[in-house]
Order: sequence, then C-alpha cells, then structure tokens
Amino acid sequence: MARKRKPDDELSGPDLVKETARRIRLARTYWDAHRNGACRLERDRALALYERLDEAQREQIPQVLRVWLRYRSEKYFGEHRTPPSFARRRGKEGSGSGSGDGL
Repeated sequence: MARKRKPDDELSGPDLVKETARRIRLARTYWDAHRNGACRLERDRALALYERLDEAQREQIPQVLRVWLRYRSEKYFGEHRTPPSFARRRGKEGSGSGSGDGL
C-alpha cells in the first residue's frame, strides 16, 4: 500500500529536503519526456519548496538538481518566456493546410 504524503505546508527538516529533491527529479523526468506542461507545474512546486529551505538544507540537494532548477530550467520556463496558451495552439492546427479545398 502506498504511503500517504504530508501536504507541502506541513513539511520541515529532512522531509522538506527529501520532497524538494523528489519534485526536482520528477520535473526533470517530465522534461526528458517532453511533457512541458507537467514539467512546468512540478518545477513550480519544487521551486516553492526550495525557497523554504535554509542555506544548510539547500546544500543537501544534489548540485546537479540545484543547477537544473535554478538556471537551466529558468531559461525555458522563466518570466521572460511567452506563457503557454490554448488559443495559440488551436490557431496552429489549421495553418499548414495551404489553400484549403483547392478551388
């Protein structure tokens, strides 16, 4: 049977460090699978947890995960990027059809 997780706001100490690392790994898994929406969501959750860590706890997160979270993913998911939009994707569906029915 799966173990129930505590809500994020109840986490502290080693549990907070462990959950932060788990969320970063999950976001990277989604990134590798090209699931950008899921990756963005998990990255935001991981970043919120990471911001709650003190300096000593941040050092417990593996460096490769910290680098991915703070720098590499910021390049693709930062505030300077255009946010995803359903309307933009819909408009792209029919744009490559050429002249339509050929009349």
